[in-house]
Amino acid sequence: MVLDKLGKAIGKGSGKISGFEPKLIEWRDATPEDIVWRYPDEVIPWGSVVVVKEWERAVFYRDGKAYGLLPPGRHVLDTQNIPFLKGLVEGFYGESIFRAIVIYVNVNRLQGKFGGKTQTIELIPVSFYGVYYYRVADPVLFVDKVVGPDNRYTRSELDDYIRGYFQTKLMAFISESSIRDLYQKAGEAGKRALMVLRKPFEELGLMLEDVVFEGIDIPPEYRERVFWILQGTAPAYIVQQETARKFAEAIKETQAGGAVLGAGVVAIPYALQPPPPGAQMGQAQIGQPTIAGYTPRCPYCGQGPIPQGAKFCPFCGKQLKWCPNNHVAPIEANYCPVCGSKLE
Repeated sequence: MVLDKLGKAIGKGSGKISGFEPKLIEWRDATPEDIVWRYPDEVIPWGSVVVVKEWERAVFYRDGKAYGLLPPGRHVLDTQNIPFLKGLVEGFYGESIFRAIVIYVNVNRLQGKFGGKTQTIELIPVSFYGVYYYRVADPVLFVDKVVGPDNRYTRSELDDYIRGYFQTKLMAFISESSIRDLYQKAGEAGKRALMVLRKPFEELGLMLEDVVFEGIDIPPEYRERVFWILQGTAPAYIVQQETARKFAEAIKETQAGGAVLGAGVVAIPYALQPPPPGAQMGQAQIGQPTIAGYTPRCPYCGQGPIPQGAKFCPFCGKQLKWCPNNHVAPIEANYCPVCGSKLE
C-alpha cells in the first residue's frame, strides 16, 4: 500500500516523492477527561513537526512496543534530533519516511468512579461506591501494558479497563478488612486502600493518588450483627447466638405442629453457652450483673442480658422460666439448657 502511494507520487525525472510533504501533528479538541489520542496516519514524512503541550506526552509505538517518548515542545522529526527514530525509518527512492503510531497521553490528574458488592472478613455482605484519582506517571509503560496490546484508544475502553482493574484489587482489599474498619472509619479505609493499591497501579504506569469511599452499606438483616461487632462482640459468638435463636424458633414451630418437645430442648445449651474470654465486652463495662460468669440471654431471640427473675424477655416479649441455679430457659423446657436441672 505504501509502495503504491509512493509510485503514484513520483514525478517524471525528478527522483522526488511529492506526496509526502512534512505534516503538523497535534492533539486538537482534547478534553480534560480524555486519556489518550492516536494520530490517524501511521506513515509520517521526514521533517514533520510534532507539537506536545505541557499536559501531554507523545509516545511512538510500533510492532508491539514503544520506541520512545517526546516531552512538551515542538519537535522536528529527524534522526539527528530524535535518535530513537532510526528504528522507525523506511526509505524509498532517496526519500525517507517514518512508520509508527503516534499516541498522545494525558498526564494530568484523572478521576474514576467505582462501586460494587463484596463481603468483609466476617462474611458480611457490603455494597460500596466512591471515586479514585490517578494520573499516568509512566506513559511508555502505560502504552506498552494497557493501550497498545489490545488497541484501547477510546476513553470508554480505557475507563472500563482501569475501573475493572481497580475494583478487582479493591474487592480483594475489602474481603481482608473488618466491617469495623470499613463502617466506622471510611476515611481511614480509603487511605489504607490507597496504600495497598498503589503498587498494582504502578505496574501499569499509573500513579494512584487518592481513594474516597462515598458510601458503604450492609443489608438490613445483617445490621444487628454489625451492631454487636461494633460493640466488641466476637463475630463467631454472634453467629453462635443467631444459631441458637433459629434453633429456638424451629423448636417452637415443631411444638406448634403437635410434635413432642421432650428433651430435644436440651440440645440448645451449646449454642447458648457464654462466649469465650474476649468474645464480648465485660459485664462491668455494660453495667449488668452476671451469675458465676453466666450471662442470661433470651433462648428465643438470643438477646441479653435478661434481668434476674424476669418472666418475659424485654427484647422479644416471649415468656421465660428460671432454673434453681438462676439460668434462664424457654417456657416449654423440661430441663435447664445450661446446667440440665429439672424444671418445674
